[in-house]
Amino acid sequence: MGWPRWLYSAALYGLSPLVWQRVWREQVSDRPRGQRLGRVPGTPPGVRMLWLHCASVGEVQAARPLIEALLERYPEHRLTVTTMTATGAERVQALIDGRGGVPRLRHHFVPLDFPLAAARFIDRLRPELAIVFETELWPNLLHACRCRGVPLAVVNGRLSPRAFRGYRRLRPLMREALACVDWLAAKSSADAERFHALGMAAERTAVVGSLKFDIGLDDDVREVSERLRTWLGERSVWVAGSTHEGEEDALLAAHARLCETRPETLLVLVPRHPRRFDAVAELCRARGMSLARRSRDEWPDERTAVYLGDTMGELLAFYGAADLAFVGGSLVPIGGHNLLEPAALGVPVLTGPALANFEEVAGVLREADALVEVADGQALAEALDRLFGDAGERRRLAEAGRTVVVANRGALERTLDGLARLLPPK
Repeated sequence: MGWPRWLYSAALYGLSPLVWQRVWREQVSDRPRGQRLGRVPGTPPGVRMLWLHCASVGEVQAARPLIEALLERYPEHRLTVTTMTATGAERVQALIDGRGGVPRLRHHFVPLDFPLAAARFIDRLRPELAIVFETELWPNLLHACRCRGVPLAVVNGRLSPRAFRGYRRLRPLMREALACVDWLAAKSSADAERFHALGMAAERTAVVGSLKFDIGLDDDVREVSERLRTWLGERSVWVAGSTHEGEEDALLAAHARLCETRPETLLVLVPRHPRRFDAVAELCRARGMSLARRSRDEWPDERTAVYLGDTMGELLAFYGAADLAFVGGSLVPIGGHNLLEPAALGVPVLTGPALANFEEVAGVLREADALVEVADGQALAEALDRLFGDAGERRRLAEAGRTVVVANRGALERTLDGLARLLPPK
């Protein structure tokens, strides 16, 4: 073991009480905690396995087109998707259930990056190909793949300037980890350059674009959106999706200001994390806003101010039922969330200024004049009021956003072609 990875592993062991505290919280009832130590069911002899790792719910949603394409392109393989978080696990399970419980797709929690746990996981899973989505670079897990001859790819690879600054402080460790990567499919040339600065070999890197542009919109999403829109009637509707603590208060204040001039307007509020659903409901009530909760089958009437989307996996459907969509994580220093989801559905997109995680996507939308950016909650209220009063501008923004998504598709095929070169022959 090289000294950077030795020091990293020693530090990880030293921090294990804190690590296990996080694991204890991020749990699903039917997933044993032993999975965090690599204790997953072994792959039966003769079964060909692919493994894809996504950090959380956002990455699972973005990887959905890749998941479906892998299942279709490699019918003789099974696919295991791992996540770090419980919300990610629930999103994978929803994909499994949506495919009729297909046995070729399953979920496990990714093991903690202790050397023995990582080795045990790879030994039991025995994947023919390991695929890491975006930036989940766990040094011991990557090393375990290299030692066992498992080809490893990083797809939709991105490194924000902020993440790069953090990784740069660990450059010897990252150089050792990236030496285990056989192919990196970067989202942009800027991302590729940052990976190169950390030690990724240029000859094993390709710029393929963002998989987020290849967003899959199935008929079920459109059907639910149409049903929601019909039930909501003629009300003006805006969605605030993937919101975070410290952000909802500003959004509710913006909605209150908007309702002073447009009292018929409904806000569909969809917090990012399920554990915060009840707290956000209480925040709405504290502001004196009438509330209906999706999880309780409550339906908003003409007096309801806020419809709380406190369910999992329905954000796209909510976006599709709206006149305008605000994408959260952008009024607080989170870095934003996927701006392309409402754009692909033909819904005008609004965002706050904190877009570090989606700066490239925001730049493409900006260039096409398909993004409305606001500095704070007051500016958001003003933008919403202006757009609700201008149907022509809403149509223009919707068409511009949809055009951007269509024009930038293709990363999925380029990614699949690169992965095919890593898979061993039959």
